[in-house]
Amino acid sequence: MISFEFPVTERTRILLRLEQLYARLAFFIEREDRFEHHAALQVLFELLETASRADLKADLLQELERQKQILEALRDNPNVAEDTLEGVLDDIEETATGLLSLTGKFGQHLRENEWLMAIKQRTVIPGGTCQFDLPSYHLWQQKTSEERRVDLMRWAAPLMPTSAATRILLQMLRDSGKTHHYVARNGAFQQMSGGKVVQLIRVGYDESLNVLPELSANKYALNIRFINAVTGESRPRQTEADVDFSLTHCKF
Repeated sequence: MISFEFPVTERTRILLRLEQLYARLAFFIEREDRFEHHAALQVLFELLETASRADLKADLLQELERQKQILEALRDNPNVAEDTLEGVLDDIEETATGLLSLTGKFGQHLRENEWLMAIKQRTVIPGGTCQFDLPSYHLWQQKTSEERRVDLMRWAAPLMPTSAATRILLQMLRDSGKTHHYVARNGAFQQMSGGKVVQLIRVGYDESLNVLPELSANKYALNIRFINAVTGESRPRQTEADVDFSLTHCKF
């Protein structure tokens, strides 16, 4: 099975982008080669741009507090595992505390680092970080992998509370999903939304079908069409086959 996630709201879209970037950052920091650590720096710069919204911190704190209140109301529910519930609440509290400890704009410590900003400016130029462009960066790349890793982790550390908040909120959102199975006749499916608001939609199906889902959704209707995943075609065509798929609606 393969699944595709489609964000319906802007907040969910940003959370998914942050999740992907933080996963890439963790992957490249743990590598050894200087080119892999260069990729880690590029991810840091991408995070800087993606999470630069002034209201992101407030949005995350607001949603964490809302989820905390919902969970606290379940404390006396006999159907809820108390230890698990308390663990999630502690995780939310610790993450919120970390977010509140952040001062200034997201990634401000990176912006104030002239050396990093010089590298950032050159990364947008193809081949712009050659040794003759940035001799000091070339010197840094000659350090041992462990020395480079220490620097990367130091630069990334102030960004981690946002990573933790992203992880918690996306996990709770995904866990809220309700899955149903449908058939897209001739590759097309429509479902009336009836004003129901969701934040995330997941479409899953057998990977061997070799199709890709295209989705459009609003508060009135959801439309999905499956197109043939044939590389090299300038204009992908909708499949004529019936497609069995699962549809999951996720909302806080």
